[in-house]
Amino acid sequence: MSNGVTIGQAAAFVGVTVKTVRHYHKLGLVGEPERDSSGYRRYGSADLLRLVQARTLAAAGVPLAGIGPLLDADAAQFAAALVDVERQLDERIEELAARRETLHRLGDGNRALLPDRAVALLERMPGLGFTADEVAAAREGLVLARALVPEGFDDHLAHVELALQDPRFVALSRRAAESAAWEPDDPRIAELATATADHYLASPAQLKIVTGLQARTESATRYEMIAHHGEEEAPAAARLATLVEARLRAAGVRIPGPRPR
Repeated sequence: MSNGVTIGQAAAFVGVTVKTVRHYHKLGLVGEPERDSSGYRRYGSADLLRLVQARTLAAAGVPLAGIGPLLDADAAQFAAALVDVERQLDERIEELAARRETLHRLGDGNRALLPDRAVALLERMPGLGFTADEVAAAREGLVLARALVPEGFDDHLAHVELALQDPRFVALSRRAAESAAWEPDDPRIAELATATADHYLASPAQLKIVTGLQARTESATRYEMIAHHGEEEAPAAARLATLVEARLRAAGVRIPGPRPR
């Protein structure tokens, strides 16, 4: 043993793989010993010590790129560097805790994508007469709104929460959901569009459901994506939205569009 040990023995003594030892060599963390007359590299006690130190720092969470400077640092530099490593680990712990919380929320599809306040709003809707499909559509709209206009999402929720206390708004919203199954040229669509637009014009607070998000984004495209999601599969819903927006524009309400059809 006075001439040292092979790379396989060194790896076994230190508790790492041969591949890891070679990776440490490649990164310059541990120097490669000279080959002996038989062509084998022989690792002495100093090499093993260096391997142990590198392995220990890596196991403690020190990035491999930072291990070399730590191994070569004096006592004061080493202590200061460890403080910085500890700070990075604390940040990593917080990140992992947040990811774990997200995993827990995945047990409830709504909570994985929306804050509790939005989930509570969705949970109210069945009690107001909305079907499961209608609640699902509302959920999709909220997810889009939160993703595309995050700075206006809380205000948007507040406007919808307030509006759901109004039986007339609830009735019109449910009727609009039902209209998705109508033919696009159904005369009831025009009647519903007029009633909906007139209701918004008579209720400035509820009109903010329509105008609030688009006022917070520099892009009309974002508003379009939120306000008209799902209409590709429901031509009647698209026509209803177009008629409502046209009537609101005619009354002086600023809404992006009109869109080409």
